[in-house]
Amino acid sequence: MKTWTLAAVSLLALGAVAPAGAAELPLYKAPVAPVLAYDWSGVYVGINGGGGWAHACWAVTNSLGAAVDPPIGEGCHNAGGGTIGGQLGYRWQRGRWVLGVEGQGNWADFKGSNVSVVLAPQTNQTKIDSFGLFTGQMGYAVNSLLLYGKAGAAVAHDKYDIFFPGLPAFNSVNQTRWGYSIGIGVEWGFAENWSVGGEYNHVFLGHHNSDFATLTGGFLPRTDRIGQDIDMGLIRINYRWGNPVVAKY
Repeated sequence: MKTWTLAAVSLLALGAVAPAGAAELPLYKAPVAPVLAYDWSGVYVGINGGGGWAHACWAVTNSLGAAVDPPIGEGCHNAGGGTIGGQLGYRWQRGRWVLGVEGQGNWADFKGSNVSVVLAPQTNQTKIDSFGLFTGQMGYAVNSLLLYGKAGAAVAHDKYDIFFPGLPAFNSVNQTRWGYSIGIGVEWGFAENWSVGGEYNHVFLGHHNSDFATLTGGFLPRTDRIGQDIDMGLIRINYRWGNPVVAKY
């Protein structure tokens, strides 16, 4: 009996001391897992490819040396096709905001035609074989995801042909046209220096006169006022030299 009583008293004493001792022990805190922060700052270079379509409307302003006022519309057509090219740029990130500048150059095969409304069966054809964009960017980054808008200057090289169906062109004009561009895009950094994204751009080339009488031997000379713009969708892949992905705690 005395043995059981002694054991009970010992357990009670141990229970009273244990909480006090536990309170003096330091608490264990699990380490915080690092969060990888993607920095978009740096120079980048990349390639792009996709498709586009140019909308062109022709109107006669001069025919056989006589002014046509008001101009007579010949109709409109879409010139579509594929494109491939490259881009070079620089981005600078502060907080979540990203600013940048970029130059882009592309080869293109945008082509389309329509039969003239007033000079049928004469056919007017537009072809764009290259274009360039020189733009500034402003974006918002959520770690490795970047949403951005862009705007700036644009240039395109056009060839305008006049022909009868089934026959080669009898009068042509090559023209470099300047305008401006706006666009939006999204880009994802899938590795420390690599990113992939998609982009939409609209190019405004305005209205310009094309004098088909300037070529030696031009047949049925005339001047057309051609209004034109371009829409394009591109997939882009970039490689960036700049700040590394860093761990933040």
